[in-house]
Amino acid sequence: MGKLDGKVAVITGAARGQGRSHAVALAAEGADIIALDICENIDTNGYPLATAEDLDETHRLVEKEGRRCVTARTDVREPSQLRTALETGVAQLGRLDIVVANAGICPLGAGVPRKAFLDAVDVNLVGVINTVSAAYPYLSAGASIIATGSVAAMTKGATDNPAHGAGGAGYSHSKKGVTQFVHDLALQLGPDFIRVNAIHPTNCNTDMLHSDPMYRVFRPDLEQPTREDAEAVFAAPQVMPIAWLEPSDISNSVVFLASDDSRYVTGLQLKVDAGALLRHTQPYAPA
Repeated sequence: MGKLDGKVAVITGAARGQGRSHAVALAAEGADIIALDICENIDTNGYPLATAEDLDETHRLVEKEGRRCVTARTDVREPSQLRTALETGVAQLGRLDIVVANAGICPLGAGVPRKAFLDAVDVNLVGVINTVSAAYPYLSAGASIIATGSVAAMTKGATDNPAHGAGGAGYSHSKKGVTQFVHDLALQLGPDFIRVNAIHPTNCNTDMLHSDPMYRVFRPDLEQPTREDAEAVFAAPQVMPIAWLEPSDISNSVVFLASDDSRYVTGLQLKVDAGALLRHTQPYAPA
């Protein structure tokens, strides 16, 4: 018996990284999966995005867990594509219970076009809203909506540093927007017993972290920093002395928020950050 037996989840950005990990983790607990990903690059984003072959591998890994998987190349910036993908997925799998709005980009760099701000917002915030809007008609009491935020966006001077360009500002703006969206939507959907929560990871062992633009963020003192150069300081933001989390560390929280274990948890901003934000928040002081 799995915690999610008989349930169906849609996951965006599912072709690799955190999205693939979430798909496999939810499938391992019994959920069938609708796995969506754009599977093409976005010009202002300075590292390659997932491919169709990556999405096929997610499909294979979900089926390896004994669950059904429907995949579609879907751009979260396009509401019509999401509606079509969900209509097809729900027709094949029968229902929808879990929404994991995970797709995201981080177009860092002082030299990126100003359009990078809009691209980051369109994918990371508008994409979350589009995903939830497309999924909402299929949801009922007990459903769970989970959005991916970011510890970096909650840390002043991180991605919103002017040195990181328009894309960094867009990343920060978009992930802060996710925080507000989750809070406000939880208030609206709570009376229907539909939960809405966000997970905010710190450094995570994905292609976004292991990319030239991110290396330059962590090592601005070097003109052409390598992965080895950046890894030397990746642990700096965390209180716990680790360089990064694994995608499975985030997936554990996704499973919790997707399952009935969290049936009365809503509006939560869950930091999975090895203590990174402890340096940027004030301790609670009783009135």
